[in-house]
Amino acid sequence: MAKKEEKTNVMRVLDGRKIAYEQHSYEPDATMSGEEIAHILGEDAGKVFKTLVTQGKSGAYYVFVVPVNEELDLKKAAAASGEKAVSMIKQKDLLPLTGYVHGGCSPVGMKKQFPTFLHETAALYDTVCVSAGKVGYQIELAPADLISVTGCTTADIV
Repeated sequence: MAKKEEKTNVMRVLDGRKIAYEQHSYEPDATMSGEEIAHILGEDAGKVFKTLVTQGKSGAYYVFVVPVNEELDLKKAAAASGEKAVSMIKQKDLLPLTGYVHGGCSPVGMKKQFPTFLHETAALYDTVCVSAGKVGYQIELAPADLISVTGCTTADIV
């Protein structure tokens, strides 16, 4: 189990904005699915969100935050972002673009703030979980606080 006092960049951003959150950590395994992580955390898979980075036809980048038990609908994602089409970026491009590795990508505290869209079901929960910016770490916070810190828009994207 990770030490409670270890802070990630995401946590420092939230602390700086005085946003309340709860830190969760688990022993990561490269083969773990998001649903398995939700189970380890004792949470409903619909409440635990994954962060996906895409590129639009225009060349612009977009971030989509969807429940771990759902798949991003690329047509709905394109419509939400006003693009003709969007596609997932290559895994090797994730770190240089966002500052995060695959499995530890958070919508909070990326190198550059990209237009971000949160699946509308987040509003059904008092709190949601997203990556804390490091594999094995999650943060749990109110959806309104996630929207506030990322400037994201809610949309039907699955």
